[in-house]
Amino acid sequence: MSQRISVAMAIFGLGAIGLSPSLAAQTPEVEVESLIRDNSFLVEEAYNQEDHVVQEINNFIALGPERDWLYVFTQEWPLGGMKNQLSYTLSLTDPGNLGGDTGLGDSLVNYRYQVAGGGPERVAFAPRVSLVIPTGDEKEERGQGAFGILVNLPLSIELTDSLVSHSNAGGAFIPSAKDAAGNKADVTDYFLGQSLVWLARPTLNAVFEAVYTWEEEVIGPGTTERSSSFVINPGVRWAINRPSGLQIVPGICVPIGVGPSRGDEALFLYLSFEHPFGKRNSP
Repeated sequence: MSQRISVAMAIFGLGAIGLSPSLAAQTPEVEVESLIRDNSFLVEEAYNQEDHVVQEINNFIALGPERDWLYVFTQEWPLGGMKNQLSYTLSLTDPGNLGGDTGLGDSLVNYRYQVAGGGPERVAFAPRVSLVIPTGDEKEERGQGAFGILVNLPLSIELTDSLVSHSNAGGAFIPSAKDAAGNKADVTDYFLGQSLVWLARPTLNAVFEAVYTWEEEVIGPGTTERSSSFVINPGVRWAINRPSGLQIVPGICVPIGVGPSRGDEALFLYLSFEHPFGKRNSP
């Protein structure tokens, strides 16, 4: 699996640099919630953070024979309640046998608005807009070399008491993106994602995801080349709930390339910490 595909999984699937999944909120003032139905790996869910609850999300993707890897960190904060959420995403990548040095990739600043759901409702919708910041070195193929905008439209539906669906559709536009040689061209990417989460037990979930991306890459002055990728991703996650209100969620999944990505494989490790901060507002 190429380094570009791995970045696409993190940025455009996600959650990613993406993936901004949130856990069921919990604070010392309320009964600890054990459900973790609103966590995904590559596909973003549609539940904002609850009031005075912050989450740190760690994703690590190790790829195939090229031995390249990608680490992505996201921190999510509620803005005066659940309706508005602000987060930022940082990434660190190593090209492995492909050459180049380990270093910072492009970063994101994300805003998400809870249009519908987020509480006991079965349907939730929370559009996200992200500013892509060119903190990665395009000469080392770790970034796009230009600012851009990313939009995702996550929709979550509670199909049954034990089965939840998350759907994503979105894209990114990077004007005057650069390649390693310094050539510039406008780049447009699109993505679709779908996941099913089965609550096998209150603190144990089985996850199945599928992500399809259409990506452009600068190959010359004003010239781009389009490619696509299709990844299916079976995995499992579980929750460790502490009396203090801290919830720790480890997870593991195996992204597998199919169709245009046939033969690609990776290992995806997930670790989330969610905990209260400050004083919770009265309902």
